[in-house]
Amino acid sequence: MLKKLSVTLPLLGLVCLIGCNPNKDKSAKTTTEQVQVPSKTTLDIPQAWIDKRVAKAKERLSASDAGKVVWEAMEAHGGLANWFGKGSLAFRFSYRPLDGKTPRDSYQTVDIWRNRAKHTSVTDSTARFGWTGEKAWLQAKDSTAFAYDTKFWALTPIYLMGHPFVLDGEGVNLELLPKAEYKGRVNDVVKVTFAAGTGDAPDDYYILHFDADSHLLTATRYIVSYPEYFKDGGHNPEKFMEVGELVNVDGVLLPSGLKTHWTVNGLPGEHITDIEISGMHFVKGLPEDYFDMPEGAEEL
Repeated sequence: MLKKLSVTLPLLGLVCLIGCNPNKDKSAKTTTEQVQVPSKTTLDIPQAWIDKRVAKAKERLSASDAGKVVWEAMEAHGGLANWFGKGSLAFRFSYRPLDGKTPRDSYQTVDIWRNRAKHTSVTDSTARFGWTGEKAWLQAKDSTAFAYDTKFWALTPIYLMGHPFVLDGEGVNLELLPKAEYKGRVNDVVKVTFAAGTGDAPDDYYILHFDADSHLLTATRYIVSYPEYFKDGGHNPEKFMEVGELVNVDGVLLPSGLKTHWTVNGLPGEHITDIEISGMHFVKGLPEDYFDMPEGAEEL
């Protein structure tokens, strides 16, 4: 689910948002945690750049009915300018399969402007992996520190929790599907596919459910077609991910949890994974080399 996109596309990995209750007060929770960073040349983006990128995204999305739904959702979740204007996003992402498969739990910081990420183990602060925008890397004394494909996982969490904001750029195809009812409420439904050559898994798709009144994301259906997992083509069965309670993170609504099911007739079937997202906060002033591969790390 690693999307190696250009700087103009802050897109994969998938997939955040009010939860199952679209009437919940958006300001119910607010995170206040702050991070101190070195005083030096930083990754902060000039406001003029943000304004230009947001205007370009609005123009592109406003050209289709499906795009208009996505733009309304971006506005409902706090606005694309707010998303890009806060800096990098830091959080803990705990992915827990219910079938005994390997859990994935790390602290991570994501450069949402340039699609880069750095992960740190929750049990060993010296064990890290990341994506520089050009290459994946791993730094761990213990080979079992991350018992999963870290290249695939580097950007996957932001594409699971970052909708609709990760859909602002080129290479994204949107199709408006018929409205659907979910948990007793009418939802607008948009299918997302990717142009050939977009990232490592351009055959991935998402089907996003937005509450028709609040425009907040309620659920995401998706497949994984990562070629390293499916060497002869194909993909896993479609999953249905329920969006949990939204948290107000400095004016941006993001999910504090996700529940994944197998999709059955367009609805959630067997419950297969729990995801907890905690400690979400934006970080400004990161040094410009923060997402570089550290000395001694292994390139993957």
